[in-house]
Order: sequence, then structure tokens, then C-alpha cells
Amino acid sequence: MDLAAVTEHSALHAKPAGLTLQYGTAGFRTKAEHLDHVMFRMGLLAVLRSKQTQSTIGVMVTASHNPEEDNGVKLVDPLGEMLAPAWEEHATCLANAEEQDVTRVLVDISEKEAVNLQQEAFVVIGRDTRPSSEKLSQSVIDGVTVLGGHFHDYGLLTTPQLHYMVYCRNTDGQYGKATIEGYYQKLSTAFVQLTKQASCSGEDYRSLKVDCANGIGALKLKEMQHYLAQGLSVQLFNDGTKGKLNHLCGADFVKSHQKPPHGMEMKPDERCCSFDGDADRIVYYYLGAEGHFHLIDGDKIATLISTFLKELLLEIGENLNIGVVQTAYANGSSTRYLEEVMKVPVYCTKTGVKHLHHKAQEFDIGVYFEANGHGTALFKKAVEMKIKQLAKELDNKKQKAAKMLENIIDLFNQVADRRVISTTDAERRAVTPPGLQEAIDALVKKYKLSRAFVRPSGTEDVVRVYAEADSQANADSLAQEVSLAVFKLAGGIGEEPQPRF
Repeated sequence: MDLAAVTEHSALHAKPAGLTLQYGTAGFRTKAEHLDHVMFRMGLLAVLRSKQTQSTIGVMVTASHNPEEDNGVKLVDPLGEMLAPAWEEHATCLANAEEQDVTRVLVDISEKEAVNLQQEAFVVIGRDTRPSSEKLSQSVIDGVTVLGGHFHDYGLLTTPQLHYMVYCRNTDGQYGKATIEGYYQKLSTAFVQLTKQASCSGEDYRSLKVDCANGIGALKLKEMQHYLAQGLSVQLFNDGTKGKLNHLCGADFVKSHQKPPHGMEMKPDERCCSFDGDADRIVYYYLGAEGHFHLIDGDKIATLISTFLKELLLEIGENLNIGVVQTAYANGSSTRYLEEVMKVPVYCTKTGVKHLHHKAQEFDIGVYFEANGHGTALFKKAVEMKIKQLAKELDNKKQKAAKMLENIIDLFNQVADRRVISTTDAERRAVTPPGLQEAIDALVKKYKLSRAFVRPSGTEDVVRVYAEADSQANADSLAQEVSLAVFKLAGGIGEEPQPRF
């Protein structure tokens, strides 16, 4: 390791004085102008992680659902999973090191993790469409090359595509080809085959309106469209030709506001969905005949998928262990339905895909979706399913599940320091500041079928407030009261929280 070269190049990516960042649930995120040094240092760290694991490591430059002026970075481990917790700590330490300490921290990491510095290193890099992403991606490359690592810059990618590339490279192509074409071919072939078997309404040609959040999803879905020509007609909205990234559109906007994105007109029973800025979230929605907006968020998606799979397994007599993994944000109605009606075990983890994914791997079939649209289903074994015969039942489950998951609200409060709030019990109970959890407990008792919790955001400088109750009005009222408690007890700034409607 050429420490002199590291020192020389690090000076070109100097850390702003007094800036402290934390590797959160999705890596580092903040204003783009504060990230140059972080990107360079994550390039360094990716090389060390690659040497230690003797595998390809990924670096994704994105801030997902955050505003366009933000950016961020996260590292992807060998099997496409999130970075190991111990290395998250290394990332935080390295990012916050003062300039004169960078080489010392690198040596400390190398010694602690027994990194063979003679081992070859390979890093793959992707970025979203933010104006700042190309320059920040080059800073990552600078960090990789100064430590002698090899790299492949894929350029513009969705976050799931980068995860796919890493996994393919580390399984010698057994999972798929580590190319854009390989990604499109693998997913489109599976989709076309599935929809051919599951055509339950007599439609030979399906259509879908897609809100692309003015992000990378638009570019990649355009590329993928001709692969799907046999099974899906896609109409793109918020495709980046005008409008700002994630502004009044995208999965986060649709879920938070419970209404369609700007720029998309909906007619009753049209199928619609929204990505977020890096296309790793998806939520579905439609207008009922009466014109009411119906959102199929991550909770509903997980409920539909697991319910369908459970019934299929029962029908074909397969004795497989199926489980659903949720976070504290999951709608309590979905949890009760899965446990009490479908008899599917449900487990709760801390917020963040990395926690859900890890738990889901314990099952033959693990289903996890955060309410915001992050998620998937994992299969340990290949299961031959009689989808064609049973697909009609899926439509019935859609109709029932769409009605049962209502009356939740997710707000956020701005406070002077989000770190004053600490939590336990998978983030469902507040430990500090003193008196906050007691105040929340007292408020929850006022409403039927209610619960509420607060947690510091892992991606933004806010404290999130979640509430649910037996009606939308009660959920709104509970959220408002909990928000006021946070404001008073956790150092709220600005105006007191106002009623949402």
C-alpha cells in the first residue's frame, strides 16, 4: 500500500472541516457538495474489502429518494448484499478521519481485518442521474486506482442492477451475465413466462403506467421495453425530460401523500406504479370505480405474495418453511392477517433492507417488503408451482387485501439533533430522551387498534413519526399528538407540527 500516494491524492479530495457523517441504513447521504472526500475514501475502502473477501465489491453513487441536490454512496458485498456491519463501522471511521489520519485508519482497518494487501482487488461502480453523480463517481475511481485496484465503471445504473452485476461476477456467471443485456434478458424472460401462465382475466396484452421519478428508472425501462414486448405495454411518466428528480413524484411521494404523482392522469382500474430515484423501490396503485385512490404499498405487496405462495404450497403439498419479515413501520393489519388468518410467521427487524434480507435468508421462502416499497421474495429451493390453475385465486386475494390495510400515517419532525432519540425493540420503543416513550404510550391508549413509534431517520436529518389507528381521522390525530411530544421532548426546531389535513 503506497501511503505516500494515498496522502497526495487524499489532499485533492479534502474533508470539509468539522463535517461528521454516519454510514446509515443505505450508506452515506448528504448534500452533494460535501461528499467528494467520502467518495474517494469509499473507493479506498472498497479495495480493502475486495482484497479481504477475494471478491468483486460494488460501489453505488446515489441518494435514492432524497432531493436532487443530495447524493450518497453505499458499498455492495460479494453476493449483492449490503455491506457487513463491521465494515460499516470502518466506513464511518474512514469518512470522518482528519486528513492527517487517513493513512493510519487505512492501516488499522487492514490489520484488524487481516487484509492481504498483495491480493488483487476488483470494484464495479454505478451511478444515478443526479447532476453531481458523474463527478462523485470519478472520485470513487480515484480512490480505487490509488490503491492499485482494478475497476469497471458501468456508468448509469439502477441500484438493483449494480447489485445484480456484483452477484453475477462473484458466481462466475451462474446467476446470470454481468451485463445490462444479461440483466434485461434474465428478468424479462422470467416475467414473460410468468405472465403467460398467470393470465387470469383473459387479457393477452397488459398495460402499465410507470412514474419514473425523473430518475434512472426511466432510462433503463426504456432500454428494457422491447424485451417485454410480448407481455407488457409500458407508458412512462416523469421520465426525466422535464422536472426535478423525486420532486412531486416517485414512490416516496405517492406513499407519503396517498395520491398520484404530478404529471400522471389516472382513469379507474388502470394499473400504475412508481419507482424512486434509483429504482430500488416500487409501489402500485389504482383508482377504484368510485374514483378513490388505492395504494398497494410494501405491506400489501408482501401480504399478497406470501398469501399466494402459502396457498400454492398447500395446494401442491409442498412442506416448505415460509416466513414474512417486516419492520416496525408495517401496518398492524397486515401482521394480524398473516399471523391469524394465513398462519404465516411474521418477524420484525430494524429498519433497513439489510436487516430484513438477513432474516429472510433463514427460510425456504422468505418474503420481505418495507412499507416504502423496498423488498423481494427469496427462495432457497426451486418450487414447481401450478400457477395457471390457481392464478384466479390471486385476483380474489388482491381484492380482499386491498381493503384490509388502511388508516396509517407516516410523518417526520425536524429537530436540532436527531441523535437525541435512541431506540430499542427493533426501533419500536424510544429509550431517549427521558419521558418520550411514556408520552407515546399514554397517547396510544386514547385510540382503538392503535400504535405509534418514532425513530431518527437513517437517511435524512429528521425524526420519523409513525402512527396507525382504527380510522384515518384517529391515525391523523394520534400522529399529530405524537409529533408534538417529539417536538417538545426532543428539541424540535421551527414551527410546531401542524395537522396534516
